[in-house]
Amino acid sequence: MKIIIETPKEGDEDEIIIRCKELDEDMVRLINLLKAGKARITGYHNGTIRQLSPKEIYYFESVDNKVFAYCESEIYEVKEKLYEIEALYQHTDFQRISKSVIVNVSLIEFVSPMLGSRLEATLRNREKVIISRQYVPELKKKIGISER
Repeated sequence: MKIIIETPKEGDEDEIIIRCKELDEDMVRLINLLKAGKARITGYHNGTIRQLSPKEIYYFESVDNKVFAYCESEIYEVKEKLYEIEALYQHTDFQRISKSVIVNVSLIEFVSPMLGSRLEATLRNREKVIISRQYVPELKKKIGISER
């Protein structure tokens, strides 16, 4: 694969052109990452409204029919449903890990095995989330952990 980076002329907008013989899974993931990178999600916290970048969100959690975005030290309520967030960030670093949680796998520091074939993920902000056993194989695949 050849990568060319050019600086646009004054007044031209940034653009990305992809030429490929086959649009494989890696290429689709890259395209979706580029699209999602600019996508913001609106978060509400203590009467304020903030546009959140996906890269600053550690995980989304659904609690009592409300969805929250957990950042490094703040928690924001978002209006989207969990299934909408899952669709919006499909093919990105976000992965569903339970019925009520979608995690940003790029912010996982490490995972530890638990009883019942579950895993516990420790995030960079030292928060811990549980990966339900039915979601473990897909998470392992996404983060590159091979089965023994």
